[in-house]
Order: sequence, then C-alpha cells, then structure tokens
Amino acid sequence: MPFAQSPLSPVRRRAAQALAVTGAAALLLTGCGSSGSPSSAGSTQAAGAADIGKRTVKDATGQAVEIPAEPQRIVTLTQEDLDAVLALGVKPVGITNGQGLAEPPAYLKDKVQGVPVVGNLLQPVLDKVIAAKPDLILAGDMQDAQLLKQLREITPATLVTMAPTDDWKLAFRGIGNAVNKLDQANKVIADYEAKAAKTGADLGKNKGAAVSIVRWNPTGPSWMEKRQFASGVALDMGLTRPAAQDKDGNAHSPALSLEKLSEIDGDWLFLSTLTDDGKAALKDVQSKPAYQELNAVKNNHAVTVDGSVWSTRGGPLAADVVIGDLGKALSAS
Repeated sequence: MPFAQSPLSPVRRRAAQALAVTGAAALLLTGCGSSGSPSSAGSTQAAGAADIGKRTVKDATGQAVEIPAEPQRIVTLTQEDLDAVLALGVKPVGITNGQGLAEPPAYLKDKVQGVPVVGNLLQPVLDKVIAAKPDLILAGDMQDAQLLKQLREITPATLVTMAPTDDWKLAFRGIGNAVNKLDQANKVIADYEAKAAKTGADLGKNKGAAVSIVRWNPTGPSWMEKRQFASGVALDMGLTRPAAQDKDGNAHSPALSLEKLSEIDGDWLFLSTLTDDGKAALKDVQSKPAYQELNAVKNNHAVTVDGSVWSTRGGPLAADVVIGDLGKALSAS
C-alpha cells in the first residue's frame, strides 16, 4: 500500500522551502475574537460577547486561521500532531496511521483505542474526516494545496502545524497554543528537558558518549543530522555524535554504500527501519564483514530501535521513548 513520503525527505523539504521562514512559531501568535487580526500570545484584550468561542492564530505558513477557543473534536493527520495532543491530555476524534505503517504507531496504540483512523499519514480519506465532524484539523507539514482546500471546506479551522525547519519543541508549542494549552505545553517541554539532562548525567562511563543514529533503508543506511528529532534528544542528554555525523541540520545523509559504512560507526550505534524492505536490507548486511568490523558492533554496542519513533519529526511522547532507549542501553554497559 502507498505511504506518505518520509517527513525527512529532502525532496519534500525543497518543495516546501518557501514555508520554512515562517514556521510553527507563527502558531504562537493569537488573537481574540473573529476579526482575523492576530495579536501577540500575551494579549489580554477581552473578546466581545459576539466573539466568545473563537480565536485567530497564524499557522506554520503564516496564514491567519479562525479556530474554536476550546476545540472539542480534533482530527490529527500526522503522528507528530497526535503525539502532541495526547501529551496535552487531549484525545482526538480521528487519527491517521503511523509513518510507514498500516496502523497507529505502536508507542501510541494503547492511548488511541477506539479512535477512528481516517487514512494514512498526510493521506486522509475525506469521507472519513467528514464523519469525524472535526472542529479543528491539525495537518502537520502538509504541502498539498488542493487537499488543504478540501479539508478547509470540511472545517476552515485546518492548521498546517509545522514547517520544514521547525524542531519538535517549536511545533509542539504551536499545537499547544492552537488547543489553548500553551502553558501546559511549556511545562511538558520543561519536564522533558529536566528528564533528558538527568538521564544523561546518570550514564556513568557512557556520559557524553558518541552515538550514531541511523535509519536503514532498502538502498542502505542513512545517518541523522544533529537537529533531526532523535539526534536532538541525544544532544539534550549531553551525548555527542561521531565526527562523520557532526553536521548541523534536520535531515539525513544519502543512503551509504558498504564502502562508506564506517560513517555510521560510533561508541554506540542505534539502528532503525521503517519498512519490511529496510528490515530485510539490515538483516542481510549484518552478516557482511563491513558491518561486523564496525567498532560499535564488535563491542556489542549496536541497538535496534523503533523507526516509527526514532525516524520521525517527533513529539514529547516519542522523545520520552528515545530517552528511555538511550538510557537503558548506555546505563547497562
């Protein structure tokens, strides 16, 4: 079955580059009433009686959108949007499947029991969205103008919640503002940062270790740049990256050949896949000398992790999983 292209894809990033300047920071601009004229998030202007129940925010493209002051029926079109609202204690009325999956991501599955699935990642089935009767649609980094138009015919309160260069914390704060829980979102991030710092400080001899973060594709491995989601979590824990991967950015390298496999080496190697073909490619290479000669492999420091968590744009619940994976592996050796 077809799946939406990975959020990390350079193709999608170039196609959306014009949106990157504005970013999810725009979601932090809010206004009272329905005039469509946004003001700063700190505004204390009271809404008139006729305007009660509406707010205006700018989405990640900079477009002003009128939304319910207290949305009750939220549909999320990416797992990052889903992760965010769940972290804020909000259960949506419609969700999409996880990245590369035909079901919700495993780490969120128990939290969305009974919630209707309205399509695949960024590929909603419109009739199913209509049936969910949303008063707010969180559309991730969707760039399909025609689909966005159709969604806005279902409800004008449809928000693009992230731009290509936004990190998960920025996007999460924007989503928190959109559901009128910005203070709670800031607390979630503060708690995350405290936990990341403490877990990293408690790693003993592995404190500050160089961790290689790799997604194995059918065509070979790609390592993640420093501002990609899981990489950022590692840095928040005080961990470092191998010299070959010490590159600022939120993308990933091109797939590497066996001749360049040394680029994925490090004190520790964290490997993920997103598809069955990727899993098969990883299994095949693990018997080859080029893989077995990696220092991380020889030291039993190669760890397989969930690609639907580690290879995404991320959110606070996914970040907690990454902290747990890193903490468990590095504190055990």
